Amino acid sequence: QVQLVESGGGLVQPGGSLRLSCAASGIIASINTMGWYRQAPGNQRELVATITNGGSTNYADSVKGRFTISRDNAKNTVYLQMNSLQPEDTAVYYCNLQNGRFIKTTFWGQGTQVTVSS
Repeated sequence: QVQLVESGGGLVQPGGSLRLSCAASGIIASINTMGWYRQAPGNQRELVATITNGGSTNYADSVKGRFTISRDNAKNTVYLQMNSLQPEDTAVYYCNLQNGRFIKTTFWGQGTQVTVSS
């Protein structure tokens, strides 16, 4: 049993910042990747950023330099610091866990709404 719970979404003005959190509970493999994906209306779900248990990160080109992903392994929590937010960042943001090294099990959070608007 694994559960991912996101928090920190909301409404922010263009140029503003938000920090998303995702806490994982249950059986978490030592080797895993946690990350954030987002889905805007009419769009496919897309990768935003991922981070391994060892701290290796990967970012979508659209957010590179503006967003920073981090994690606290002791808390099984991943964070997404979002700066210089733009209206194009408006989407539902989903937390993701790839549990395991070779044989992976994928889990998703319920999502948290991020709206960037004046």
